[in-house]
Amino acid sequence: MKKFTVGLKAIVAVCISVAFLLFTGCNGQKSKSAEVDADSITVDDAATDTTIYGTCGEGTAMHSLELITDTGDTLQYMIGENADGRQDVQGGLLVGDRMAVIEGASLDGEKSTKKIINLTTLQGKWLSLDKNFEIQEGGVVKSNVKAESKPWTSWKILNGRLLLNKDTFDIVKLGNDSLYLENRVGIFAFKRP
Repeated sequence: MKKFTVGLKAIVAVCISVAFLLFTGCNGQKSKSAEVDADSITVDDAATDTTIYGTCGEGTAMHSLELITDTGDTLQYMIGENADGRQDVQGGLLVGDRMAVIEGASLDGEKSTKKIINLTTLQGKWLSLDKNFEIQEGGVVKSNVKAESKPWTSWKILNGRLLLNKDTFDIVKLGNDSLYLENRVGIFAFKRP
């Protein structure tokens, strides 16, 4: 019985020593991969945002967008089509609404869009089975669920994707009453309350 007790003490001492060496070998730093949620797409905070922001102008038509940029320039775009032959316009084209435009390749020497996101339509209250939040102006997200473990508190558009905190989503569909977001975990559906 004594040999077993001494052997157990030796094993415990070795395990503690190995754990100490591993901890000090990493200088007490956490692994970066442990900090990223499984449903997030890693986005470099220093990534250059190529999105052009502005207001939808009166010269907007079915296949063209007039954008009055935040710097005061007026730009004309042909609305591009994706591989399916559909235009990637999320939230509609309403004169006076705030827009985020991702430029596409030139079409016959004219500027074109790859994706358009209506930020005015995106803002407001959204809910699903486990989320109830409001996207507000100025990059703020307000959670309406007090018991939520990881509520979203901020938002921004970066190169055509929606960042909610550090969770990155493609906007699959944005309408007046529905929002579909996709990441590598799946598609998340939200509706207006």
